[in-house]
Amino acid sequence: MKVISISIIAFCLLLLLPMSLTHSAAPAAGYKPARKILLGGEGGWDYLAMDSEARRLYVSHTTKVVVIDVDKGEVVGEIPNTNGVHGIAIAPDLGRGFTSNGRDATVTIFDLKTLKVIGSAKTGGNPDAILYDQTTKRVFTFNRMRADATSTVIDAATGEVAGTITLGGRPEFAVSDGKGKIFVNLDDKNEIGVIDSNKLAVI
Repeated sequence: MKVISISIIAFCLLLLLPMSLTHSAAPAAGYKPARKILLGGEGGWDYLAMDSEARRLYVSHTTKVVVIDVDKGEVVGEIPNTNGVHGIAIAPDLGRGFTSNGRDATVTIFDLKTLKVIGSAKTGGNPDAILYDQTTKRVFTFNRMRADATSTVIDAATGEVAGTITLGGRPEFAVSDGKGKIFVNLDDKNEIGVIDSNKLAVI
């Protein structure tokens, strides 16, 4: 009797399973794709960065950054020669943008209006995430090379390297609180590192 009861329950669950899968796959009410933007090209993608003032979206695309006008829904330019690009940092108050080029261990500096490259800086090995800290007017790259788990700090106004911070673990992504602290996840340590962006030290 127990076997029959369990079999009937299992059969009923199997009948309900496709319905539950269909229900879970359905999009939420009221949401639907608004538009598709064809980017083209080959290779993978990584970080996105939005310039809210200029209404431009920056998309990393292997060896270049594709720039999209989000209101027109079209590609309006690109930042070339960013080999192994991971992230993009926007400094609207300085009119500059920065890319972390993983394969070349460099940062490309470009003009936000013209998208012209205006400089570069050397970083630690395999820079991944990158951010602009408006409090200190500095750009921080987060370098994932196992033997060089560091943050390279760049003066955003001059493009000069201002220092290097040893992190003690491999960084993946980081955010600034806008008050002098930067939080970075060290994924091989299962930890969050906290950086003083003025003193350039892990605290």
